[in-house]
Amino acid sequence: MLRALEVVDRVGNKLPHPFWLFVILGGLVVLASWPLAALGVSAVSPADGERIAVRSLVSGEGVRMMLGDLIDNFVNFPPLGLIVVVMLGVAVADKTGLLPAMMRGALSRVPPRLVTFAVALTSMFGQVASDAAFVVIIPLAMVAFRAVGRSPVIGAVVGYVSVGGASSIGLVITGSDAVFAGVTTSAAHTIDPGYAVTPVSNYYFSAVSSVVLAISITVITELVVARRVAAMNRAEPELTDVEELPDMTLSAEERTGVRRALVAAAAFLAGVVLAVLPSGSPLRGDGGSIVDSPLMDNVAVVLMLFFLVIGIVYGATVGTVTAPGDVPELMARGLRELVPVLVLFFAASQFLGYFKWTNIGQVIAIGGADLLRSLGASPVLIFIGAILLVSVLNLLLTSGSAMWALVAPVLVPMLMLLDIQPETTQALFRVADAPTNSLTPMSPYFVIALGFIRRYRPSAGVGTLMSLVLPLALVNLCVWTLLFLAWYGLGLPLGPGVPIR
Repeated sequence: MLRALEVVDRVGNKLPHPFWLFVILGGLVVLASWPLAALGVSAVSPADGERIAVRSLVSGEGVRMMLGDLIDNFVNFPPLGLIVVVMLGVAVADKTGLLPAMMRGALSRVPPRLVTFAVALTSMFGQVASDAAFVVIIPLAMVAFRAVGRSPVIGAVVGYVSVGGASSIGLVITGSDAVFAGVTTSAAHTIDPGYAVTPVSNYYFSAVSSVVLAISITVITELVVARRVAAMNRAEPELTDVEELPDMTLSAEERTGVRRALVAAAAFLAGVVLAVLPSGSPLRGDGGSIVDSPLMDNVAVVLMLFFLVIGIVYGATVGTVTAPGDVPELMARGLRELVPVLVLFFAASQFLGYFKWTNIGQVIAIGGADLLRSLGASPVLIFIGAILLVSVLNLLLTSGSAMWALVAPVLVPMLMLLDIQPETTQALFRVADAPTNSLTPMSPYFVIALGFIRRYRPSAGVGTLMSLVLPLALVNLCVWTLLFLAWYGLGLPLGPGVPIR
């Protein structure tokens, strides 16, 4: 397996940056649309019986579309506005020091017997801080393990896998939920232009998954990873005089700030509940519905305000917010870290725009659905096949948002034609995407985790981290797949008002 992963490493390193990957894919769509349109490739829509033909981008109309719709493709890319709005609030909570302080506080007094589970679950909460979670969580996890007399290397592995190998799930809604919902909505519009997926559409499944995976990570860490590290220590003891990791202790001022932020959080949530309670509330939908309502449709705005409020309260307490002008500056600092994502979104939005305009996605989806229907493939077989395919692809393209932007335009409409809801397909993607994230050196966070481990074990290399992560990744993939299949079999809702089938 390690030799196979080394091959993946070599092959993956030859792939271009995801930005250029989408540019190349967009070029391939342009080239493919020409002969497909010339050959009259088409499919009959099961929705209205109309024939959908592939349109060529190598035409006057196609060139006008590529030039005229370039800005609209980017500006109207569904995840763009969602992630920017959510991050405006998260940035304030992060840059004031609230999110790191809450994670330090959660791990500072963990009993030795619960340290693995606590680090795993807290690390998943840390995903609120987006990619910065890796830089914050891994050293904190190492400190938590060292504080109870255990190897910091184990802590680094648990923190890394919990953030990267169980990404996009947790007990709170994050920016990833907004991005996934936007991409899923755009893909679903191929079949149903009025379909909308909200950031809370997978919340129930994600919340339960975070606890189940935290348990899975705990069991495999104690049974396999800890023993593997112990064997490594017998062959070559770890360094014991490293003092470069951060202090876990919260100051009195930070403790006060966290308490006030929690009070503000409770007050904010209580205010939302009180605003929704009246039957005529403007936050309710038709017939007084809460599930299909402006509140759920605009949950990204609620999340932004929530993190903004608790971040300001904490910052005002500890002194990181001393004047009104500090708040927009903190927002700007957070959005600067989002710039690489926005650049990737530009390339992805053009690829998706071309894919949609040419009708190639619809033809593939209809053809794929017809093939699966003729084969009599059961939903379970479809799910397992999709999970295996995405898991393998994910070894080469480690960005969850980029991967979903790549596969959603085909996977979502194809499964919709088989009566599988977009929210179900999105949950399926979460299962397939996350576990193998932590396996591949293609991920920049693999290097970060390895760097922290080398502080205590200078001889550690790519193979060292792979051998420690591999059992966690494989077991998490199996456990999470079984959880999804059980959830589907029981017909449990994925989120508020979102049935799985």
